[in-house]
Order: sequence, then structure tokens, then C-alpha cells
Amino acid sequence: MKTAMKMMRRTAALLTALVLLAVLGASALGEKTGILKKGDSGEAVRRIQEKLIALGYLEEGISLGTFDDATEQALLWFQSEHDLLETGMADRITLELLEKEDTPAGPASPRRENLAGGLPNIYAMLTSEPAAYAFEPETELTDVTFSEAGAMWLGDADYSTEEYTRFESNGFVNAALTPLSTFAADVDTSSYALLRRKILSGDRVSPDAVRVEEMLNYFRYDYAEPAAGEPFGVTMVCAPCPWNPETRLLQIGLQARTVTPEERPAHNLVFLIDTSGSMEGEDRLDLVKRAFLLLLETLSPEDTVSVVTYASSDRVLLEGVPAGEKTRIMDAISDLEAYGSTNGSAGLTRAYEIAEKYRRPGGVSRILLATDGDLNVGLSSEGDLARLVAEKKEGGVSLTCLGFGMGNYKDNKMEALADYGDGNCWYIDTIHEARKALVTEAGGTFITVAKDVKLQADFNPAYVRAYRLIGYEDRLMAAEDFADDAKDGGEIGSGHQVTVLYEIVPAGSDFAFGQAQSRYQTGNAGEENGEMLTVAIRAKEPEGTESALYEYTLREEDNRAELNDNMKFAAAVAETAMLLRDSEWKGNASWASALDLLRGCSRVTGDVYREEFLYLVTLLQREAQP
Repeated sequence: MKTAMKMMRRTAALLTALVLLAVLGASALGEKTGILKKGDSGEAVRRIQEKLIALGYLEEGISLGTFDDATEQALLWFQSEHDLLETGMADRITLELLEKEDTPAGPASPRRENLAGGLPNIYAMLTSEPAAYAFEPETELTDVTFSEAGAMWLGDADYSTEEYTRFESNGFVNAALTPLSTFAADVDTSSYALLRRKILSGDRVSPDAVRVEEMLNYFRYDYAEPAAGEPFGVTMVCAPCPWNPETRLLQIGLQARTVTPEERPAHNLVFLIDTSGSMEGEDRLDLVKRAFLLLLETLSPEDTVSVVTYASSDRVLLEGVPAGEKTRIMDAISDLEAYGSTNGSAGLTRAYEIAEKYRRPGGVSRILLATDGDLNVGLSSEGDLARLVAEKKEGGVSLTCLGFGMGNYKDNKMEALADYGDGNCWYIDTIHEARKALVTEAGGTFITVAKDVKLQADFNPAYVRAYRLIGYEDRLMAAEDFADDAKDGGEIGSGHQVTVLYEIVPAGSDFAFGQAQSRYQTGNAGEENGEMLTVAIRAKEPEGTESALYEYTLREEDNRAELNDNMKFAAAVAETAMLLRDSEWKGNASWASALDLLRGCSRVTGDVYREEFLYLVTLLQREAQP
């Protein structure tokens, strides 16, 4: 029954996606966002098709180099099998998984016939009798939410439908062969909040829910402030690696500039709230209401607030109301109740219309989507949602995703939607996390100071034999994409920090790199140069279209003999993540080692977030003991 339900939902989603594409036509969306879609052509499309054929998702004999219906349907199947946002488009996350050498071949599936058959077969499925799919529940359903009904059909009221993107941890890379390490900036922290809730609830932590970069970026570090005229201050330190005596640990920290209260732009916020039946509960809609009421207290009277809800249908409760009318806004939020099924597409469409209507030049226009991640019912398609979000960000409206609840949370889809919408993703498990996201770090959440931010570390093989980027697996980029402004990077907000760790194997190497264009393969390579690595950063102004380049160098003489406080804490976070993922690169990492690092860090006591992390690691050690 579950398979039939899933097939019906996905085929309906595909039908809607095809209809929407027919309406939109071959827009310039792909060119603006770096996303390849139906109608595009070129060598990049050919590479995608060849990989899909090799993996068994696409039949041979098609016209290579043109993104056609068959390619779109093959991508939909690939995304479905790997729990990705089902768009039929080649977005960044899909491409990264598709291009991995160890990506498994597609399994045998009846969906292949339906997808290859095109629209007529899909239409036949949608118009067939429900009995043909053994799909009708035995119990008559009245006043039951979609999620509850699904659990009833499966005979398990506690059935979990949580989804996470599967990935493999980065391994070591030969610096002589590949000296350039390139990735997009990421400031999301939802992985840590999810992890915390799982641990405190005594639940198993899925390895794919552990993203070490989001755990690292949850905490604050002592980084240099930006120099005059630069968007970031950059701090780099290298010291012995705690879990491997044969390697060293490199920490790179970015500190974004902080927008002052006098510089603060006007805010045009749309609260888009999921009020479907699955949102009922203290940790869901009740917490959503408390979170938005907290945010309301921080807004300027001239800011505008709109409130849109969606369940079986969408409702506009408030439109463009000045934030100074607090009582009116508070009443609208406080009266919200959870009921019905979910139609996120309709709610998003209405929210964007309102956000565009009240957008002010130079101001902040942002939609705050609060949901448990269960977005689609009926003819609402994940592809539709992704296209809508990607298109609207070009008009200056960004999207922040706020996730709530457990059991049916769609972590992978929330992260992907925020990525498409040039926003960030938070998981809100407590009112304290809501305060952190919407009050304490509101500047970073709402005010972008640099967009499409990419980092590229250029390692000198005279000093670095190999390196391993710890985390950022879903942010990796090709070296040539670094200078390509059409390729999407990450967005960094006011006061944000970005923390990056590399594990480095020191030593020289005579191997040739091939086509990589490293500064250390030319005349200035060698030990006499004294440069261990150079970190290059490309970033655009919030309203800009061309990126600027900034470079920072770490010299061999800057190597430290001991870890400083920043590195001790970051290393403890990395060890914890590797242990939770049972990483093959964890070396001598242990819960005791992570605790020793934390207890040896002077900046744990007095920092409530770091003290909390120490407590969580203590619980994990206790759980691991026989």
C-alpha cells in the first residue's frame, strides 16, 4: 500500500511538473541559477545523460546534449531513489551525487516503464480505479490528517517518514594531483539542533543527519574582524590533529561584517505557516506561534508583516501590516489552529505574490516558511516548488525554512528549498533555538552581506602531501566553477561566521597535477616560497552580479605546536560528528578524547551553547559504555 501511495503521489507530481513547464517555456532560469533543466543543451547536459545511462536510469540511443523529456524523467527517478527533492532538474545537490564515482546503479523498478512511457501512461495511472493499486484504507477516514491516514494504512500510528540526504564523508586528496579544494559557503545549523533533539529524546541518530559543517557553524569562535573594504575577516591556524598523530589540523574561519542598527534595511517579512493537521502539538504549531511572537518584538514599527497559512487551502490573514500594529499581528498568530491536509505549493505562491507587492528597493524581502517539512498533497509537486523558489529569488525575495517536529520531518527537502531560495535553514526544537534563530542572530538570518560565496584552498605540495575537507560534502564544486559567476555559491548574513576544517598530511610530493592551475606548480613553488596554502574567496554584493576575489595566505612559519581554544572546540565537534557517522577517518577519536578537548577549552564555561554541547557528548559517552 505504501508503494502504491508513493507511486500515485510521484506520478501526480510529475504530471504537474510537465504542465508547469509547458506554461513557463524555456525561460532563462537555468542560466541565472546554474540549474540545468528541460530545453537546455550543451556538454554539461551530455555528461549528465552519459552518467544516467551508465547508472541505468536512461536508455541508450537518445540524442545526447539536449535536455529532453526522457532526461527529465530519468532525473526524477534518480532523485526519487536517492531521497532528493524531486524536481527533474539538475540542481547542485543532484549533480554532486550523480557525479560521485561510487554512486550505485539504479535498481530494477516498475517505475521505469511508466517514466519511459511518458505522459499517456502517467495519465492512465491517475485515471485508473483506486482498487487497481490496493490503495483504499479498510477504515473509513473522517477528520483525519493526511499523515495520520498514512500511518493508519500502514498499521503503525508511530510510523516515521523522516528523510535525509545520503552522503559519504570526504576522503584524502593528493595535493600534488589535485591542489585545489573548492566548495560553496554554508552557514546552516539545522543538523546540530536535530542532533540535539535526537540525543535528548534517546532516539537513534541517523548518520546522514550528521553534517559536521553545520555542527561547527552552530558555535561562535574568536575570528578576526574584516579589514576596511572587505566583507570578511579571515583567520587561519594549523596545529597537530588530536585524532591522528600523522596529520595536522587546519582551521579556516570567516567573520562576516556586522550591519549596524543605523544601517539596518527595512524588513518586509511574510510568515508562511503550515497549519495542517500534522502540525498540531507543543513542539509544532504552538512553538511556531511563540517563535513568531518573539520575532515580532524585535521588528521596527515601519517594517511590514504578512501572515499566510496553508493546509487544505491557503489563507491570507494579514497583508502588509506595519510591525507597529503588534496587537493585531499577535491576535492573528495566536488564533492559529492545526487541521486539514497540506498544500505547500498554493501557500508559497500566495506568499511570493505578497512579498513582491510590498518589496522596497534596498530592503529585506523574505518569506519565513514554518513547517514540519511535509509539503505536498494532491497535484502539488516538489518540482513546482523548486522552480517557483528559484525563479522568485531573482526578483529579490529570499526564502528561509524553519523546521519543526519529528516523525515526518523532511530534512533533505527543507535544506534544498532554502538552497534554491538563497536563504538558510533552521530546525527549531525549543523556544531557546527560536530565540537564537530569530532574535539573537536575526541579522544573519535576514540581512545578506555577501551572496554566491565560494571558497578555494590552493595547497602547496611542497608542504602538503594530502588533505581532507571535513564536511561540506553537499557543497563541493569543480575547481573551474570557482570563477564562474553563473555557478551558485552560498549566502552569508550580517555577523555570520563560517568555520572550515581540513585534515592535512604534511610532506612534499613530485607528482604532476595535470590540468589543475595551481600557483604552486609554477616558478614560485617549493619550500623557499614559504607558503603552505592560499585561500581564495569569491563573493558578490547583495545586489551585485559579478564577484570580487579576495586571497589570504598561510605560511609554514605560522604552524602551531599546540591547539588553541578555537581549534580544541572545533576538533571536539569534528570528533563527535565522525563518531556518530562511524567515519573511516575517525582515527583515534573517542568520546573520552572529545571530552578532554572540551574540558581543556577555556571558553566552554560561561557559553550556554558550548556547555550544552559538553553535556550532549557526556550523554553519548555514557550511552556508548557497556
